[in-house]
Amino acid sequence: MLGSASQYPIFGPEVHCPHCRQTIPALVLTDSYLCSRHGAFEANPKTEELVHVQSGRHWRRWQERWYRQHTHPDGIRFEIHEELDRLYTQGFRATRVIIAERYRQLMSPYLEHGAPWQSSGREKIPKLYGLPVTFSEPASVTPQWAVVNFDLEKEPGVPTQYRYLKMFD
Repeated sequence: MLGSASQYPIFGPEVHCPHCRQTIPALVLTDSYLCSRHGAFEANPKTEELVHVQSGRHWRRWQERWYRQHTHPDGIRFEIHEELDRLYTQGFRATRVIIAERYRQLMSPYLEHGAPWQSSGREKIPKLYGLPVTFSEPASVTPQWAVVNFDLEKEPGVPTQYRYLKMFD
């Protein structure tokens, strides 16, 4: 006889939908979860990802929160922009963006590097939405970066540059 735990996908009898965050049930004897608003999600036990069946988007979980795993720079840029907006409405301003090292190759061509005539002999710090960008440590050093996409350093106050409030440069 099978134990009750083996009747559910790897994340258990229910999870929060990565889109709307409502609790969604597992379908017994499958590797699927079903959200009444967003449809089916399949749990992949090998990669520990949740895959939205309709869109093919992949999600991974870190400390009970889902993070979308991006394959295109616009997805990350949009997500960062949303978070900057959220900070602004909470009375904070971002001072730096830290992007997961695994996205370095994907994001580097889309970062602002300054014009050649602005060079003062020192290395230019790449920017996104007018904010300095650094890349994280490798996931082998800090495991969260295998899942988390970015982090924003912040401080209280309104942005001194409103440049990042524009969606596209």
